[in-house]
Amino acid sequence: MAKSNSPIATRSATGTERRPGRTLKSALGNGRALVGGMLTEYARPGLVKLYVHAGFDFLYIEYEHGFFDLATLADTVLCARDNDLPVIAKTPQLERAAVAKLLECGIVGIQLPRTETRADVECLLDYIKFPPRGTRAIAPGYGSSGYTQPENWATWMAEQDQETTLVVHIETRRGYENAEEIVSTPGVDMVYVGPGDFSIEMGHPGDYEHPVVRGAMEEILTLCKQHDVPFGTTAASTTAAGEWIRQGAGFFEAVDELTLIAEGAARLVNEYRALPGTADLP
Repeated sequence: MAKSNSPIATRSATGTERRPGRTLKSALGNGRALVGGMLTEYARPGLVKLYVHAGFDFLYIEYEHGFFDLATLADTVLCARDNDLPVIAKTPQLERAAVAKLLECGIVGIQLPRTETRADVECLLDYIKFPPRGTRAIAPGYGSSGYTQPENWATWMAEQDQETTLVVHIETRRGYENAEEIVSTPGVDMVYVGPGDFSIEMGHPGDYEHPVVRGAMEEILTLCKQHDVPFGTTAASTTAAGEWIRQGAGFFEAVDELTLIAEGAARLVNEYRALPGTADLP
């Protein structure tokens, strides 16, 4: 098995225990910003291995807009777990079965797009936690338990509640206006502000660094620090990411496979076109 370059990788003495959710949450509190690699269209175990070799701290799956076959997605998540790479995914909607399928395939972090109220957060919390805290249905033996049957259901349920990670996703003006009630909701583990839609809502489409956009995001970051909840975003550049880190950001959903392919391909072709004999003829 490939050894992960990520410092948050963990394994039990027997080599069989998987604690990706607890490991992720522990790493968020160690003072180092985490960098997540994104999948937006191609879900393959091979991509997971490349992300592991690169040293990403977690895998983020864009399951709201992306096109994924659920069986292939489950294989990809299983590979990530086997390589100690925690997985966060957007749920396409706030619906019990949609959330359950993501959890059972082994995803630990459920990110709720367009989080706008405390009621939204409490509903998702109800779906991802077992009784008495929530109403998640029991389904051992899937990816969430490594395809083993737990010896003690009560113990396994308690461990799963520690594993599941609730990620709110603020990207609308209403979410911004209700940010304090959202961030302060008990059970919130991470707060992500999506700068794309947020910049549109704030009247400056695509300008992540516009003072109006940036200022509102910084207000949410301040709330997160007040309530001791990790704040994350997607930075406009590594320079911008550095500034976010200095202000206290704890994680980034940094880059997706389509961007990496497009930028890498363009860079290579441009390097070749700069060589004598490869440029277009006049």
